[in-house]
Amino acid sequence: MKNVLITGGAGFIGSNFVRYLLETEPGVRIVNLDLLTYAGRPENLQDLPDPARHLFVQGDICDRALVDRLLREHTIDTIVHFAAETHVDRSILGPGQFVQTNIVGTFTLLEAARQYWIVEKSLPLEAVRFHHVSTDEVFGSLKPGEPAWTEETPYAPNSPYAASKASSDHLVRSYHHTYGLPATISNCSNNYGPRQFPEKLIPLMILNATTGKPLPVYGDGQQIRDWLYVEDHCEAISLIVRKGRVGQTYNIGGDNQPPNIQIIHTICDILDELQPQSPHTPHEKLITPVADRPGHDRRYDMDIHKINAELGWKPRQTLHDGLLHTVNWYLTHPDWVASVSGNSEYKAWVEQNYTKRGESGK
Repeated sequence: MKNVLITGGAGFIGSNFVRYLLETEPGVRIVNLDLLTYAGRPENLQDLPDPARHLFVQGDICDRALVDRLLREHTIDTIVHFAAETHVDRSILGPGQFVQTNIVGTFTLLEAARQYWIVEKSLPLEAVRFHHVSTDEVFGSLKPGEPAWTEETPYAPNSPYAASKASSDHLVRSYHHTYGLPATISNCSNNYGPRQFPEKLIPLMILNATTGKPLPVYGDGQQIRDWLYVEDHCEAISLIVRKGRVGQTYNIGGDNQPPNIQIIHTICDILDELQPQSPHTPHEKLITPVADRPGHDRRYDMDIHKINAELGWKPRQTLHDGLLHTVNWYLTHPDWVASVSGNSEYKAWVEQNYTKRGESGK
């Protein structure tokens, strides 16, 4: 990696990856392409380490002319593709944008990379890499007792979001096999950590609990996820890009599978300990059941033996320590929280997805 194009680098995982690369790869220069939709926040890119090696460009990954220009102007040798619509609830209400960003956007990037690296032979193929960041949701849902997903598990997406990511995975794989594009794919489990937009479970629970708002729990709260601390994820991606085998897929997981309700109780316990004088203590009294999500997957579990055996990676953070770091980050960054939670679009989304769901679930 010398000149890296990071798509979606103002979002949650992308911005953490930008920081990780600037801290760990002193020779790398980053071009960060992000459209700055609701979850891509300029605040996520404040106080970067060595900002002179980071260039932000506001733009759309579906804009082929822009992508072509960036590849050539900056002699891009590595593309790390985070940019995606990611929230299942939003995909249920509006699937069209997920098709556009996740499928058409990925196709646009692949075509631009193929033209620049393969057709024009601008750089040696052994010196370039296209890495695509995907999700465990492409595998569907596990039943109790079923083994964890491996890289060989057939895809069975159950939501428009998961289907759009599965489609983009297939496109990336096809460009490697058909055109010889040096590509890798990673399928990660649920990420959490600093700078996550609070439509997702963990930041939503933290921010609602600190302000005394209800903590909405879908159905019985027994949905099981594999939770991955975002900095662990960044380390894994860096290893795959630098050392992973071209054409391979790697599962990245946190090696834990608690039910959602346990996550929420742990967050409440941490807040009780950190804010014993809060008028909302004990915070678990705020837990409020709401109607379940349509077609809600019941259980996810990732087998991470391949990335551990080949690249020596395993998560560093325990779930409790990761949650403690995460809660502390949100408590100590009130300006970021105010900027995000005060957004009118975010307030409308919470009203539509949680408040009305709670009313229908009474």
